[in-house]
Amino acid sequence: MSEKRYTLIGAGIMSATLGVLLKELDPEAHITIYERLDEVGAESSDAWNNAGTGHSAFCELNYTPQREDGSVDISKALKISQSFEVSKQMWAYLQKTGKVKTDSPFINDIDHMSFVWGKENISFLKKRYEAMTKYGMFEDMEYTEDFDVIADWVPLMMKGRDSSEEIAATRMMIGTDVNFGSITKAMIKYLRTCDNVKVFLGHEVEDITRKDEGWQVDVKDLNEDVEKTGEADFVFVGAGGGALILLEKSDIPEGRGYGGFPVSGQFLICNNPEVVVQHEAKVYGKAAHGSPPMSVPHLDTRMLNGVRSLLFGPYAAFSTKFLKNGSFMDLPLSLEVHNIWPMLSAGIQNIDLTKYLIEQVFQSPEDRFEALQKYYPNAKMEDWELITAGQRVQIIKKDKEEGGVLKFGTEIVSSEDNTIAALLGASPGASTSVSIMLDVLKRCFPERLASDDWQKKLKEMIPSFGQSLIDNRELCLQTRDYTTGVLKLEES
Repeated sequence: MSEKRYTLIGAGIMSATLGVLLKELDPEAHITIYERLDEVGAESSDAWNNAGTGHSAFCELNYTPQREDGSVDISKALKISQSFEVSKQMWAYLQKTGKVKTDSPFINDIDHMSFVWGKENISFLKKRYEAMTKYGMFEDMEYTEDFDVIADWVPLMMKGRDSSEEIAATRMMIGTDVNFGSITKAMIKYLRTCDNVKVFLGHEVEDITRKDEGWQVDVKDLNEDVEKTGEADFVFVGAGGGALILLEKSDIPEGRGYGGFPVSGQFLICNNPEVVVQHEAKVYGKAAHGSPPMSVPHLDTRMLNGVRSLLFGPYAAFSTKFLKNGSFMDLPLSLEVHNIWPMLSAGIQNIDLTKYLIEQVFQSPEDRFEALQKYYPNAKMEDWELITAGQRVQIIKKDKEEGGVLKFGTEIVSSEDNTIAALLGASPGASTSVSIMLDVLKRCFPERLASDDWQKKLKEMIPSFGQSLIDNRELCLQTRDYTTGVLKLEES
């Protein structure tokens, strides 16, 4: 078999994960990675451009919507939780084999909690708890409506709160805080030590065009102002919000009808050690009506490079950029004949979201602080500062019945011949990156994925590969114990 040439666009966690998978499965592969910035993992994967939550559906209420009959749908939560367990298995393999090394732990244990108030929300949380604890991956979840118990879990949130207030909370003690930027940098660093792997920083992909049975990739060296050309048998577009524009440049029919709606996020951050030491959890509440899933309010402990801080948000903001370090022309330049109607249709159908974003953009510092006080009543404004986090692009997809629909989550778009694939969308991308990249392999390399050598290697890297952690309680607990030991995660 001739040596395959893979080109990965973007040096974030998605390309890093796919690059490692490909190199482990196909050691002779030639891999080229292009990144427009001068640093690896500096966009959505960067620690301060995301909340750092290891999304396992323990606390995120938007993953468990309530049905019209009042019951709770946990199907998405099960899938996301399983995917995060898969990510931990691959990270454990890389750490155990010494292929990934970080200066400080990139993943730390932290309680994951859901916190609500009001009879309706309490009823929802209890139903959610009852539905989820039927499965092994959630069986350790705790539920309480007792003020004193919650005060023991999160004292900072209970001080100054009326003890007669109707509240409820759930807790999972095996939650995590993840520095996705750190693990991304470590994976790219490992790839650079491998034969036939080249990583080009400060290189922007300007065009992707068909060439024979593969692709021609036109690149500009931004530091030297030089145009370059590369060729590939397979191209992966993992450029975060910038993936949509590059997908359009490829001109594959499967990419038509897609649009993007950019949303940026802001957080309040506290580094006052006297405050920070009083809270050790990631506590998620319920999203405001009409807000996107990424806007679920949460009060988080963050551990970055050994330094602990608190973060609250996000507060939604709007920008026409598709990347934090992008151009204000990103949105206008993404508009083409094939996606104008889907985007207009989606806009008409999501008036509540538009209204919510307008309200968020014009919030005063006092408004933002008032939202924080619902979670931390005794908060002092001088302890907190506003930071701008990453940029996300929500997918707008052509729909026969509705013209266009706004979709949350991530989606893989690939050509009919499976020689190019692009990842569109946002949360919970980084946490589920390994499962998403396994889906890319399944879609684009089905025969090789089914081969004995690839199957054997994947089971070495991911012990649960090919098996369900949802239906197999014993396997779920075994793999969780394995990753906890290797990654040195201990319950608080």
